[in-house]
Amino acid sequence: MELTAAHWMYLAGTVIIILTMLFRQNVVVPSIIVTFLVGWIFKGSFTAGLQTIFNASLVAAGELFNIFLIIAIMTALLYSLKELGSDEQMITPFQKVMKNGHISYWIIIFVTYAISLFFWPTPAVPLVGALLIPVAVRAGLPPIGAAIAISLAGQGMALSSDYVIQIAPTLTATAASIDVGPVADRAFILSLITGISAIVLAYLSLRKKILQPSSQHLQAWENSIQKTVESESSSETKQSSKSKYSLFFAILIPVTFLVIIIYMVLAKFSTVLPSLEGGTGAALIGGASFILLIAASFFKNIRSSLNSVSDNIVRGFVFAFKAMGPVIPIAGFFFIGSGELASKMFGMAVEETPSFLFDLVIAGQHIIPENSFIAGFGILIIGMITGLDGSGFSGLPLVGSLSGALGESVGVDAATLGAIGQMGAIWVGGGTLIAWSSLVAVAGFAKVPVMELVRKSIFPVFIGLILSTIIGLLIF
Repeated sequence: MELTAAHWMYLAGTVIIILTMLFRQNVVVPSIIVTFLVGWIFKGSFTAGLQTIFNASLVAAGELFNIFLIIAIMTALLYSLKELGSDEQMITPFQKVMKNGHISYWIIIFVTYAISLFFWPTPAVPLVGALLIPVAVRAGLPPIGAAIAISLAGQGMALSSDYVIQIAPTLTATAASIDVGPVADRAFILSLITGISAIVLAYLSLRKKILQPSSQHLQAWENSIQKTVESESSSETKQSSKSKYSLFFAILIPVTFLVIIIYMVLAKFSTVLPSLEGGTGAALIGGASFILLIAASFFKNIRSSLNSVSDNIVRGFVFAFKAMGPVIPIAGFFFIGSGELASKMFGMAVEETPSFLFDLVIAGQHIIPENSFIAGFGILIIGMITGLDGSGFSGLPLVGSLSGALGESVGVDAATLGAIGQMGAIWVGGGTLIAWSSLVAVAGFAKVPVMELVRKSIFPVFIGLILSTIIGLLIF
């Protein structure tokens, strides 16, 4: 395979983006610039390079819009539940069983994981932080223990698989040019291995610091001088008075999602129901959420329900684009590495469009060790490096592209490599080990120094990632 100047520019751009992440800087601008340079060099025209910037982002937006849509729908549903007061109602029953610090640790993990799996960790943090952390502290769980439980269960285990909404596996699979299903399934298993390992190790390190229940623990915690975002977030949670239908929807929402999950499991592992392919599972969740959103707004106030649904959807899209908007130009650059997607950007036939990343891997195949473990841990490390920007998602197009290109040459399924890279990117950048990520919010609610939270999490998370990578390479 003869490499052109555009190939070398693509390789240089990939290195530049990784180095930018290592220096903890945002990679949107470098992604746009190197996209322009690749387009300019490949097409031999300055104006074509400018067009490539736009077309790359346009193609990426088209490929990823289903992700934006599902985020917007789920966020809109959460806003409607807040207006009813149902979000609090879904959590309060757990407060009654948090009798001591040991039970509290596992209750926080369960609740955070369940909410984060369906609504992402962002809304889970203020909800769990405002309602469950005070109860856990009073029960004897150290504030750092509550913070670790939230970050490992939410930003770690739930977000790294993203099995219900499937944003992360869709990003990875799209960049690797493979089906979403295998990536999502393997990422789910690897996330459980990583998460359970990390959570158990963290508990073992904390268990001797768990105290007997006492209101003095809560008083001392509340008197902490550290500034937190608790007052702002808890006031936002409680600003709406509870509706008489809040309990009804607090039961209806979990039951509905549970029925959908059972349906998805039966469709996947039995012949009773037709199997769900690709993103149809997320579509089922999204469609049901739309109906629940309308119903919640209707029961809140029938007269203003039409405007309320519209307003909440707009708020959902605003959140979606704030959370995922920067991924578009980054994905646009890495999607150039795929011949099929690059053909749309350059307006050429697929047969005439080079696959820059795949071509580079083929050209350098002779220096790549054909060892599955080297490849697996290499992708894991690259994923962890991309997570240094504090996002966790911006590096998924890169690890997906590399997984698709490397998989066949090293004898490992691309879906497995993609899932491993996804673990590294999100566990590090999603909010368990990066102090400038959403981990700041977790530390704020628990009133603990964020760097202490990072230090307490490093060993459990690293062991979990190593263990899941080894098991993933052995069983897949």
